[in-house]
Order: sequence, then C-alpha cells, then structure tokens
Amino acid sequence: MNIAIYIYDHAEVLDFSGPFEVLSTAKRMNQLDWNIFFIAESDRLIEARGGMLIKPHYHFLNTPHIDLLIVVGGDHTEELKKNHVIDWIKQTDQETTKTISICTGAFLLAEAGLLNNKEVTTHWEDIDTLTQDYPSLNVIENSRWVDSGKFITSGGISAGIDMSLYLLSTLTSKTIAENTAKQMEYRWQQQSQC
Repeated sequence: MNIAIYIYDHAEVLDFSGPFEVLSTAKRMNQLDWNIFFIAESDRLIEARGGMLIKPHYHFLNTPHIDLLIVVGGDHTEELKKNHVIDWIKQTDQETTKTISICTGAFLLAEAGLLNNKEVTTHWEDIDTLTQDYPSLNVIENSRWVDSGKFITSGGISAGIDMSLYLLSTLTSKTIAENTAKQMEYRWQQQSQC
C-alpha cells in the first residue's frame, strides 16, 4: 500500500511527522508492505512551521499510485489559492481507498469538493471558519477525529496522532495500534470525542 502525506510550506510539523511516526513504527514492528512517503508540488525543500526543512520523497510529476492520501494542516491559506493543488487532490482522491486530513488540511479537502454533506472536524480554532466557508459540511466540534467512511478528518496537531492510531486499528487491528502506541510511549486517546 502506498501512503502519501502531502506537505507544503508552513505545514504544521506534528501534522505530518505524527502520522509518519505512527505508520512507519507499525510498518517496522509488523513487517507491513507499506510505502509511506512525503509528497509536495515539486522536489524542492519544504520549509514547515518553525523553519524545519524537509525534502519530499516525490512530487506531483513523479508520484507512484496513491492508495491512501493524508493532507496536513498548518498555514493553508496559500494552498487554497493554488488551483493545480486543489485539482491534484481531487484527482488523487479518485484513486484512493481513503483520503484523510489533519487539522486545517480539511480546508483543502473541502475546497476540492470532497467533504460536501459529510461530518468533518478540524483544529478547534478553525471550526467557525470551516463552518462559514463551507456550509455544506457538517462540522463537528470537540472531536479528536471524525470518520465519514472514505474520509477521516482530525483536529489539530496532536489529534493527528490519535487519528493515525485509529486509522491503523482499522487497517490492521486494535492490538497492533495499541502496541504501536506503546512502542512510541504515547498515551492513545482512543475515543474521538474530547
């Protein structure tokens, strides 16, 4: 399975490093046949929040088939203005079995028209804006994550780790998710409601 994590300038570090850690730890511990990678618009270095530089594994022109797409949050404002990014997300979603957002990554999925009439969530600070900007969404407050079938959205930053462990439990088993959290020395909040 190819798992792509979409990153961009000013993305929140834990939004992409948290899911990467959960999924790569599970892969290592259980010999899972997963290819987990970062993807960006181009192959240049991405400067995440706080100045962290990260080199994507792939870019839009050389990406392998994507089975599961994770779109992260952060300062997403400029990403919403990029039609080619929104079109890429929309097109990639046609291939995926799951499309997921962390934090304000929900805005990118909403802009692509993927979340209409679905229950979703985002960072607590952005709930009102998501509700106002995308009135066709059923925005849920006080939730670490919301599972709407193919689409899973999560609250901000550390909530992405809890959601990733939940995702892992649906892809493998609850036991594997619990063992992964233990390996990470992370106290998994297994209930989505805050």
